Amino acid sequence: MSVRVFIVDDHELFRSGVRSELKGGVEIVGDAATVEEAIPAILASAPDVVLIDVHMPGGGGRAVIEAVCTKQPNVRFLALSVSDAAQDVIDVIRAGARGYVTKSISPAELDLAVRRVHDGDAVFSPRLAGFVLDAFGREAPAPADPELDLLSTREREVLRYIARGYAYKEVAHELGIAIKTVETHVSAVLRKLQLSNRYELSRWAADRRLV
Repeated sequence: MSVRVFIVDDHELFRSGVRSELKGGVEIVGDAATVEEAIPAILASAPDVVLIDVHMPGGGGRAVIEAVCTKQPNVRFLALSVSDAAQDVIDVIRAGARGYVTKSISPAELDLAVRRVHDGDAVFSPRLAGFVLDAFGREAPAPADPELDLLSTREREVLRYIARGYAYKEVAHELGIAIKTVETHVSAVLRKLQLSNRYELSRWAADRRLV
């Protein structure tokens, strides 16, 4: 089954480029250049994934995400921007985006990111994911969660990185531990939460707003 994608960007040349690069298994169901055009068009076409720029007149990507999510919460958003500013990343994630990548991403990487967001994963480049971890780590603790309480502090750290799309090698680098240790922690998390793989883990974390 193909992934139905809608593109929102105020540069026509960029939209055209994305259309030409996303092939095989991806169906472009529409595009828009402005916030005003994007909201009704997305609601009408009901895409699986929306690729959305962050900075546009009329409220930017955040305004589109907030407007659509209130009416069609199943639509997933992947921010695609030239900006790698921490506040831009945090703002669209708070609005409801499932991921954030920069426009320096390769066509193959963008194709994979779209498919992963469609499958329920949270997708970030490692540096941008760090902004999100730092921001949400400063917020007030969430209400008690019996399942989350099963995990050790280190297991929770590993869980958050894995849920945001980090590879085992990247998690090991961020936490200063061996790759084998990361694998051991992931196995323990899956066992304690009775999950089968990292994709189920990502959905579990997203449901609890840990990503």
